[in-house]
Amino acid sequence: MRFVIVGAGRVGLRTARVLRESDHEVVLIEHDDSAVERARNAGFEVIAGDGALEDTLGEADLGAADALAALTGDLNDNFVACMVAKEHGCRTVMRIDEDYREEIYKRYAQDVDEVIYPERLGAIAAKNALLGGNIRAVADIAHNLQLVELAITDSSPMRGYSLSELELPAKSRLLAHGKGDGPLAVPDPDQTLELDDSLVVLADFDVLGDVRSLVVGETDRATALGGA
Repeated sequence: MRFVIVGAGRVGLRTARVLRESDHEVVLIEHDDSAVERARNAGFEVIAGDGALEDTLGEADLGAADALAALTGDLNDNFVACMVAKEHGCRTVMRIDEDYREEIYKRYAQDVDEVIYPERLGAIAAKNALLGGNIRAVADIAHNLQLVELAITDSSPMRGYSLSELELPAKSRLLAHGKGDGPLAVPDPDQTLELDDSLVVLADFDVLGDVRSLVVGETDRATALGGA
């Protein structure tokens, strides 16, 4: 696939590297000379210019791109780039940075395909480190929903039971199951939950503590899940 990334700063360049590692084609747009040089030294194709200008975006051949990610630190520039890309049929991803608020998210979320907030993703990583190895926040899906990966422990109430016997709380849903170190897969109701098995659950923040108690068996840190 071909992706255009507006902004070759920390977030943009890191995203470009991840995409390249998956064998995708990436074009970066950046106006800062030092950032342009850094990205080119890393082996990327870079268009030097303002990614909020249609002429500059046109150099990236948006018609041939699958998606555009506007990842600069300027909210207005990101929005303009996404609107231009949308006219060319691209999927659009927009970064929100400063003064993250509910009303800002709602204002832009209806016009682009995806809104991301890197600092919030950083908070997820920090929370994972604090919580330890039995539960891992994967992503904040919305302000009231989180995707989490949990591990079956010695103290898990569900250890030895089948997936068909797992009754999660309301406002939560099992999405995937993995055996030990094996890959995650669509849940098989006949599979037995054993030590170190993984479960991926989509849950409302209000019931994350209950999900943890049921799957992991620990309750002392469950309240730590309530805030991302």
